[in-house]
Amino acid sequence: MEQMYSVFLDLKLKKCLVVGGGKVAARKVSSLLYCGAAVTVVSPVLSPELEEMAAAQEIQYFQEQYKVKHLQGAFLVISATDDQVTNNIVANDCFARDILINVADAPALCNFFVPSLVSRGPLSIAISTEGKSPAFARLLREELEQSFSEDHGEFVRFLGELRPLIMEQVRDPQKRKELFREMAGKEFFKLCRALPSDQRELMAREMINRYCS
Repeated sequence: MEQMYSVFLDLKLKKCLVVGGGKVAARKVSSLLYCGAAVTVVSPVLSPELEEMAAAQEIQYFQEQYKVKHLQGAFLVISATDDQVTNNIVANDCFARDILINVADAPALCNFFVPSLVSRGPLSIAISTEGKSPAFARLLREELEQSFSEDHGEFVRFLGELRPLIMEQVRDPQKRKELFREMAGKEFFKLCRALPSDQRELMAREMINRYCS
């Protein structure tokens, strides 16, 4: 098997279908909503958590068995039922239409895998074993969670705020590259971590001015 292509998807306002109404489906729905997706759920019954989402109109809900019509307009599909027959039907329908499909705990029925994720604000670290060992992916995630704090996420956010200013003021591409590398370094991170926000911004602007000269 060839390596899978790692990618982060922009799901904002994209139709994402979740087939199933249990606890696993609820976790999948929560993750999709967090990414701004327009989530549709198809299931004869819902868990209490999903019932609350449907009542609050956070999701579109069809109280029925899955039918191929539910795929219309779907960008991505997750099948999280405990019925293997239904999971197979959903997967085959998606394969036939080139729709992204993930079936919980069934790697052979997936054309993408949901990674184990360490999230610190805008910083996301994804771990995937391509469905071969989710337990090992979780173990690695737990180790990385100990290594990366909210400070790392705040640092990434700060770098993102500086980027437009650097692109505007540092016109030389080679100098820009050197500045980006310096700002992404461990020393700059340590300094930013130790300084209050106003001093951190002053330090960054002084550094940018050096590269403008």
